[in-house]
Amino acid sequence: MPNDSGFAARSVDRGLVDQALSGLLRPQKTLPAKLFYDEEGCRLFYRITGLPEYYLTRTETALLPHVAAAVLETLPDSGVLVEYGASEETKAAFLLAGDEGRRIKAYAPIDVAMPALQRMRARLARSHPHLAVHPVAADFTDPVTLPRAVATMPRLGFFPGSTIGNLDPADAARFLALARRTLGNGAKFLVGADLRKDPSLLLPAYDDSAGVTAAFNRNILARLNREAGANFDTTAFAHRAVWNDPESRIEMHLVSREAQTVSIAGHAIRFARGETIHTENSYKYTAERFAAIAEGAGWQCAASWTDPAQLFALFLLRQGGAD
Repeated sequence: MPNDSGFAARSVDRGLVDQALSGLLRPQKTLPAKLFYDEEGCRLFYRITGLPEYYLTRTETALLPHVAAAVLETLPDSGVLVEYGASEETKAAFLLAGDEGRRIKAYAPIDVAMPALQRMRARLARSHPHLAVHPVAADFTDPVTLPRAVATMPRLGFFPGSTIGNLDPADAARFLALARRTLGNGAKFLVGADLRKDPSLLLPAYDDSAGVTAAFNRNILARLNREAGANFDTTAFAHRAVWNDPESRIEMHLVSREAQTVSIAGHAIRFARGETIHTENSYKYTAERFAAIAEGAGWQCAASWTDPAQLFALFLLRQGGAD
């Protein structure tokens, strides 16, 4: 295990320390999934999206070209596309490609990683020179204020990738209600959600044969070492993905291979052999269950699309009158 005697000399992110300790001091140790997405975590996740076992990205990107035209037809001219969790523009590009700058005049990507947003704005300045790009550095699970430049524009929200599945149903409903207030009256919201299916298809997507998802999972510990004064031996934790059928979710855990004690900024965290850190949930919805959650948050499901194998769905939500 690495020596932690010099942790005080390292730059420590106190907010990150507090987030880690709040989960690791619980009887079931947890870490918030948003901690996955430092620069290395983003790099590993992009590798995951190209793996043969990870059907989600290729299924959604196959759907988007067919869905984009139908979605754009529902929008007024001169609107803004507001994408949640947008560290790169690959999926938004499907909505921008067929529009020719008529309905979507501006793009407001929301993400916690400002460097990624800045790189994306530079790329879009070259690929879409007539598109006004207004990045918003924020945690989209908190209330978000959009830039004044887009305040009066009609709004299309976009939340691809089934990221909503990483929120438990109560938090998903809360997020949808927050997005409803952010996007405002008359807005539309295109949301991607992974559908419930046989675990034999689900589990390999979260435990690939190349071990990329395992590296992604363990990177959360490496990030705590770098930024929170921790001394995890990442090799002392095994990656585990399990299907929780009653909750309709994939769970990712890190399993302690041995009894050990880890320090985080001087706080001792003890692990028994076989004890786990629960790092992520990925809920899998039926269309009816997702629509019910959306409706409970004040949206109506205007349309939905799925692939022939019914692996993944895109839902177009709408809202009407006063909040």
